[in-house]
Amino acid sequence: MKFKQKATIQGRSFIFNLLFVTLNLIGLSLVVMGSHVNFEAHSTALKIIGYLLLTSSSVFILIFRGRLLMSSVSRVLVGGLFIVSGLVKANDPIGFSYKLEEYFEDGALAYRIKELFNWPSFSLEFLIDSALFLSVFICIIEIVLGVLTIIGGKLKLVSYLMVFMLFFFTFLTWHTANCDASKKFVDRDTYAINEQLAQIKLSESKTNKDIKIISKTATELVVDEMKQPQCVADCGCFGDAMKGSIGRSLTPKESLWKDLVLLYLVFWIFIAQWIIEPNTRQQNRGFIGASMLVILFFSWVFGWYFPVIFSVVVIYAALWVLNLKNPIIANYYGSSVIVSGATILLTSYVLHYEPLKDYRPYAEGSNLIEKMNDGVEGKYESMLVYVNKKTGEKIEYSSTSKEYLDSKIWEKKDWKYLEMTQKEIIASKIPSITDQFNPFLPISELTPTELKMPIVKQLITIKGLLLKDYVNATKIQVPIDEYSTDNYPELDYVILDTIELINPEFTEVSLRNYIVQAKTIFMLTSKNLKEASWEHLTRYKEIVSYCKQNKIPFIMVTNSNRMEIDAFRKANKFDIPIFLNDETELKAIARSNPSLMVLKNGIVKGKYPTNSTPSVEWLKKNCLQK
Repeated sequence: MKFKQKATIQGRSFIFNLLFVTLNLIGLSLVVMGSHVNFEAHSTALKIIGYLLLTSSSVFILIFRGRLLMSSVSRVLVGGLFIVSGLVKANDPIGFSYKLEEYFEDGALAYRIKELFNWPSFSLEFLIDSALFLSVFICIIEIVLGVLTIIGGKLKLVSYLMVFMLFFFTFLTWHTANCDASKKFVDRDTYAINEQLAQIKLSESKTNKDIKIISKTATELVVDEMKQPQCVADCGCFGDAMKGSIGRSLTPKESLWKDLVLLYLVFWIFIAQWIIEPNTRQQNRGFIGASMLVILFFSWVFGWYFPVIFSVVVIYAALWVLNLKNPIIANYYGSSVIVSGATILLTSYVLHYEPLKDYRPYAEGSNLIEKMNDGVEGKYESMLVYVNKKTGEKIEYSSTSKEYLDSKIWEKKDWKYLEMTQKEIIASKIPSITDQFNPFLPISELTPTELKMPIVKQLITIKGLLLKDYVNATKIQVPIDEYSTDNYPELDYVILDTIELINPEFTEVSLRNYIVQAKTIFMLTSKNLKEASWEHLTRYKEIVSYCKQNKIPFIMVTNSNRMEIDAFRKANKFDIPIFLNDETELKAIARSNPSLMVLKNGIVKGKYPTNSTPSVEWLKKNCLQK
């Protein structure tokens, strides 16, 4: 719908519209607060006041023709947040791709589609291989849309794209917030009849009620299986930035409300798209200045001010393109290309190296011992809940409070004891580095290379005795603690030597504590040996040689199996101690595959992705001497 009158920023009254816009944003904030657990006690009041302000101010904004002012405020907020959100993801596109892979798993987002549309064969797993591409693409789209929103370029198209994106992200966060791992969904899979898995499913269907054979032909088997959803812990909206800066990520519910707020603000841009004119030079100054304040605020929150610099550069680069004399590129599409190119350059750099700002607990300078012990054990208080027999009103008291004892509510006839609940007083916090960081190796997989390590000998061996059995004419090994002349009479047994024995109580060797306590240790990580880039293997060998000469431990940690490890050692003649660790944690330690880490007393002194593998001389000068 087109409007005959030219819309102005002041509408019928700039003062009144400014007041209504302010009240609208306050109302929006109160609604969000009323839905947050921290304001649970005042939830109803906050929601009522919030919705009243929201609806009434919206009506007055329309009456006083304040849509342009409201949409302008929305453009500043949405544009700034889109740029920050895109840059945080672009800073670590591999990390964002891991989150997308979680959603693409068959029991994650796909289960919701199966459930809503009764489509048991639906799957998103085909997108897993494209997760990194999609990660970079989303980053580019977010930043481009953010820039165009601020400078007023192609706002009709931009508003449609934003609405589409936010509808999708809102659905995503709604799914995350409402995922119930205890429920089951129907998953339909098709197997080739000659597959081993097909025969297993046929066999299991006879005793397992959750497995149902839909059809069986000479070539294929169709099976419906009841499975539990894989609930994603958080949406990954800001990558690791929020967890690394304020100590936690947004909860699924908080992420949902974040998207709902953005959708609401974009709605005002959408309904005003027909009256929004391209920015004048003066308007650009105002929009850019205000947006920079939004970006600066979030940069302060995340402790990373690169978004401010990047935003200034790409926004003014986009405006510069608009002022060129070449009509082919001097338009908003040309501006979008410039912004996209800058984003691609950023993502290319961090893909080849490491994030510009590392928010992970394994970042350079991190104290791993502190990160392993920064968890908080939650504290709870027993609450007694009473209900009024007449009104149904509920009231709760701490079981040990003076208020409860003074009330003597148990003596009042109108009140009835209902239940005892546990109220969280101090919220629990999982340590930044959990037990998933645990380089280990089963005793059965220890090779002579690992056994040469003093720490391995120390951990798995105990003192023993080598005895000669005269009766049977054999030699036996006995733990020294088990030896006594009563069990081994001197007439029948003689001690030949003291030896070291593998402790039978040990099933595996764990280097977790050794790594964080070592004076200096080199740790080479590779989540997958087959997929790793070993172009700098010669340099790694030089570092290993230096470590051997100076008695500095050097280990590798991977998630590959024994066959792959043995093949890697043989093919590359790289005989170093290799231990195992969970792949998820290896992904958190380093995005590069492989990556070298130098630790001193549990502090990460250096972290070097494969494309910046240092020389021995550089390490000696810039890392080991620090």
